Amino acid sequence: MGNALGFLYGHCCKPSAAGVAYELHTIPVDARGVVDGDGVNVYVSTSDPRESRLVPQEVQITVTERSEARARRDYDQADALRQSIADAGYRFIKVQNEEVLARKYRIRLRGIDAPEGDMPYGKEAKEELAKIVQGKCLRVLVYEEDQYGRCVGDIYCNGIFVQKVMLKKGMAWHYTAYDQRPEFAKWERNARAKRLGLWASANPEKPWDWRKKNRREGR
Repeated sequence: MGNALGFLYGHCCKPSAAGVAYELHTIPVDARGVVDGDGVNVYVSTSDPRESRLVPQEVQITVTERSEARARRDYDQADALRQSIADAGYRFIKVQNEEVLARKYRIRLRGIDAPEGDMPYGKEAKEELAKIVQGKCLRVLVYEEDQYGRCVGDIYCNGIFVQKVMLKKGMAWHYTAYDQRPEFAKWERNARAKRLGLWASANPEKPWDWRKKNRREGR
């Protein structure tokens, strides 16, 4: 894995916002990694100084064994070892015609709650997020890990604050139970006033209420 790739896609910078635990710089995002309007799976190159320290020894050994299997053209063994690496949360990804070992991170956008997939505007919210991040390298400021093991953070794409775009376009609610940033409330109010996105409905169902109702009904 070349140093240039490590610099471009994998480096970890000093956190620049209060409460940030660490900062990630991803390799280009695959649109298939967008889970919904407030979640995306990303990959960070292990050439990142922080990531390189976190790679488990068993993964390092498996990577070496896979390289040796490929060198002797034992592709069945190489494929099996590749799957073992994937099971550990790592993946080989082609970036600029070079194979990069990267670690998977599941990101939950902090401070917003988009409609679920089966809700009105759930599909549109997912498509909007995919349109913003597809093929882009993201800067992710991670604050904490949620109960599902996802990294809760702010996402920036080419200097654009992704949550701001989603709120201003009416593709998500301000998730006030977990985030009280006043600018988020302002962006939501503006979208409501203009009847944008999900606010085209006079009284859209809140996603947290929808989830609670569906849990009770066993869906």
